[in-house]
Amino acid sequence: MPDIRSACIGVGYRRILRPLLFAFDAEAVHNGALWLGEKMGATSYGKKITRVLLSYRHPMLSQTLAGISFSNPIGLAAGFDKDARLISILEDVGFGFAEIGSVTGSPCAGNPLPRLWRLKKSRSLLVHYGLKNDGALAVAQRMRMEHSTIPLGISIARTNTKETISLEAGIADYTTAHRACADVGTFTVVNISCPNMFCDYTFADSARLDALLSSLKTVPTRKPFFIKLSPDTDDTTTDALVAVGLAHGAAGFICSNLTKNRSNPSIQDAHLPAYGGASGKVVDKLSDQLIARVYRMVRGKAIVIGCGGVFSTQDAYRKIRLGASLIELITGMIYEGPQLVGTINRELVTVLKKDGFSSIADAVGADNR
Repeated sequence: MPDIRSACIGVGYRRILRPLLFAFDAEAVHNGALWLGEKMGATSYGKKITRVLLSYRHPMLSQTLAGISFSNPIGLAAGFDKDARLISILEDVGFGFAEIGSVTGSPCAGNPLPRLWRLKKSRSLLVHYGLKNDGALAVAQRMRMEHSTIPLGISIARTNTKETISLEAGIADYTTAHRACADVGTFTVVNISCPNMFCDYTFADSARLDALLSSLKTVPTRKPFFIKLSPDTDDTTTDALVAVGLAHGAAGFICSNLTKNRSNPSIQDAHLPAYGGASGKVVDKLSDQLIARVYRMVRGKAIVIGCGGVFSTQDAYRKIRLGASLIELITGMIYEGPQLVGTINRELVTVLKKDGFSSIADAVGADNR
């Protein structure tokens, strides 16, 4: 049975608030959302109002993965809360976990403006932030000052400057970020696939990834780590990256990051900037394909997190049945409204019962066995 409260919020958002917000610069609106979320999370009243309007909980949605308890499978992807401003409000919105960052070894101003565009026809965003963040030390300190009631991942990357272009400098920068955040958060995400770097090379190469993970393992920490994969790498490269990750003890893989492929048939908007990576529906099928492939490779040995194009319960459930134990989103919430997280969680319980599953874990990989 649909929830009238969430349905009303969704209709109001799509018909009234979204057209108003979409009339303004995308990054300005993003900054405004961060400001509002931070203010709401600063008071018990703001948190309670948010929780009553948006959140939903049910025991069928809980899982323990890599030793971490998740109350539900829907998480906030990295890239929205880059600097850990929203920790106090995330559970009240309905998220079961969240990724902070990506954070880098040094503070990073990011790429020049403009660096965020809406692809309205494609129901996507074009992102060219270039890893803008306050730096790992500042973000870690902020996280120590806040108490999170949900698991928090910290996505690490190398600082987007010419000083980190060499392989040695890039690995050192990742390791600096990892060391700064070793005692905060619940898990680490190694972002090897950001498409908006100062130079073209990434760590989406098996030899470079092996060197990077070897360095990161020198940092003492009890946190499990995940690797974020690109949807643009070929199958052979993906298989090699997963094999390296497993050899180093990766707890799982996030499928996937943004896509830079301008020949993607899902792109319906014209006159796109030549730079930047696309999120949202442009990544949906690519994410599904990557989830299915990685799940078949790691079955039982690691966790798959699905990310890309989740705008509805159907999108989330499809990825779960392909092999994703957890789901991340950002763009779907921007297009559909903040009630999307609670709506997906509520409706997942309905479809799980309908399909005869007793828990979310039972449905993982049901279409890919």
